[in-house]
Amino acid sequence: MARPRSKIDITCQNPECCNYLKEDGKDIVKRGKNRAGHQQYFCKHCNTWFVETANTPMFHKHLSIDENIRICKLLVEKLGIRGIERATGHHRDTISKLLEDFALHAEALTQFLLKEVELTPFEVDELWSTVKKNKRELSPEAQVQLMKVTSGSIPV
Repeated sequence: MARPRSKIDITCQNPECCNYLKEDGKDIVKRGKNRAGHQQYFCKHCNTWFVETANTPMFHKHLSIDENIRICKLLVEKLGIRGIERATGHHRDTISKLLEDFALHAEALTQFLLKEVELTPFEVDELWSTVKKNKRELSPEAQVQLMKVTSGSIPV
């Protein structure tokens, strides 16, 4: 008799799958880790592979979650991109691309920072204002996402 599978909290990340982002009826299994150390998954419905960081600011990044949180906290302290470069040792282009990714996933990142990192709503507002100031040429998508989280107040 086969061992029962453990509960997997991730959903299929393939937009063409019939179970795209759905909890009910999913059939996903873990299949090792990639070179960056992220867990890989396989959807048996659409036969596609994806990693745990798909559709997040961490996708295709070699920085750890702790390093991203550190960069967020330095942004809250109103450090510029070059100041963060000196403090973390990462190149300013890496930090700039990370800011663009943060803006593209602004709603999800806001919830993560409020709940997991336990920043206050004022600190998160400060983060987004610093992102706007430091990254003047955001993509139209990123500008729309930033407008969603900065118009009014952030829910607690």
